[in-house]
Amino acid sequence: MSNQAALPQTEEAADKVSVVMTTPATLLPQESSLQSHLVDLTLSACSVAKDEVTHAIDGLINGSQLALVAVRKCEERLDSMDREMDEELATVITQVTPLQARELLACMKLMLDLERVGDLVASFSERSAIVRNRIDMDDIEQLTRMGCLLENMLSTMVKAFATRNIEQALHVLRTDSEIDRLRNLIVVRHTENAEGLKGPESLHVLAMANALERAGDHIKNMAEELCHLATGHTIRHLIRAKDKPIEQLFLKWLANQNSAQTE
Repeated sequence: MSNQAALPQTEEAADKVSVVMTTPATLLPQESSLQSHLVDLTLSACSVAKDEVTHAIDGLINGSQLALVAVRKCEERLDSMDREMDEELATVITQVTPLQARELLACMKLMLDLERVGDLVASFSERSAIVRNRIDMDDIEQLTRMGCLLENMLSTMVKAFATRNIEQALHVLRTDSEIDRLRNLIVVRHTENAEGLKGPESLHVLAMANALERAGDHIKNMAEELCHLATGHTIRHLIRAKDKPIEQLFLKWLANQNSAQTE
């Protein structure tokens, strides 16, 4: 077949080809639905991570084997959600608007942090199932408090992400500082003097405390990413500028922005 046979045979056909070639790309309904699905998937992953922490606390306090099984199932679900995000993100992100692309990139970052939270909480629960009957009640109480704070952080993140609420994101950042403080107390108690050091049990307690503290850091990262998504500015730039508490810097920045808009 000659090259001429492939060309439009009428002016009307040529006009149709011209319209197709010059029309800007639009987001198809299927792609729009997939974009919304990935946002909903991220929100669901936050809830699954929160449930995993709830089961981990139950296992620590009550020694329930069913709680450990539930933790493992939550961790598997988070892994599955992370894989789903990886598989579908590349397809849709090139077909959306810049604002939607930024939202999807934030979802990807949040999902990565949630997957790590799932791994850390699962590690905590596996150790808890082994040593909870051999560690002091003081340690169980401190670890439970850390777990409850972690649960609260994730619960707040669910609400903050759903509504793009900056105040709730800053609450998550403040809560992470308390988790760090509790971890430090456990470290001091088990390492400062010989009476606190109790061999393998101390090592297990320290590993459990570190797992919860690292999980808190990942949720803190999520809160920072949410602030970036909602405002277009990153908190870390403010931290480098001045040595002040993170929430104080960000609240001051928001106040300045609001004042500039009203003038």
